[in-house]
Order: sequence, then C-alpha cells, then structure tokens
Amino acid sequence: MPKPKKILIIENEKVLREMYVVRFKQAGLEVIAVDNAEDGVRVARQEQPDIVLLDILLPRNDGLKALQEIREDPTIAKLKIVAFSNFDDPTAKKHAKELKALDYLIKTNFTPAEIVKKVKSYLK
Repeated sequence: MPKPKKILIIENEKVLREMYVVRFKQAGLEVIAVDNAEDGVRVARQEQPDIVLLDILLPRNDGLKALQEIREDPTIAKLKIVAFSNFDDPTAKKHAKELKALDYLIKTNFTPAEIVKKVKSYLK
C-alpha cells in the first residue's frame, strides 16, 4: 500500500488548525500541524511534507516571510505551498504568487471540504 501523502498545516488559530487536521486525516493524508511560522519552516525541513497549507497572518513572523524562507532554502525550496488566509489583500496575494505559492485561498470563500479538495488536487 502506498504511503499516505504528508501535509504540513501552519495555522495559529487553534480551532481551525484542529478542524483541518481532522479533515485532512479523514481525506487520507498524514498530517503535521504547527501554530507559527518559525516552527513551520523548521518542521518543513525535518519532515519534507508533500504539501504545505500556510496561513498568511501568523504571530511574530508572517506566512509570507515563512514562504520566502522556504524558497531560499535549497533543501525545501521546491515544496508545494498553498497560502490561505482571511487577509484578502492584492499585495499579499501577488507576493505569495511571486514566491511560487500554488494558490492563495481566502478561507471565508471556501468550505473546509472545498479547501481539502483543492489542496488534494495539487498532490496529483
């Protein structure tokens, strides 16, 4: 049986993080979740996930800084990253795209099931 794909969720809101952990596990993925950008980058290096779901508004370092840090590290630069946020800001979106985020999802525009489906589509 093939090994399940691994997702790293970087989300500081506890309720959302726990809900996405459950949703992605139900969808058959191995899930690692952290609540800040620094841990996110460190765990990405350690775990080499198949995809990262990265919140943009995070305490201390924001998600865009984490995305930039990942892109500058040759060991994880090619990671698939989906940015997601309630921060619907054209500048942030543009910056995320420049840093090769696969997508920038506005949380309120999607149900959790739709986010799971979208993220899984990038794993194919």
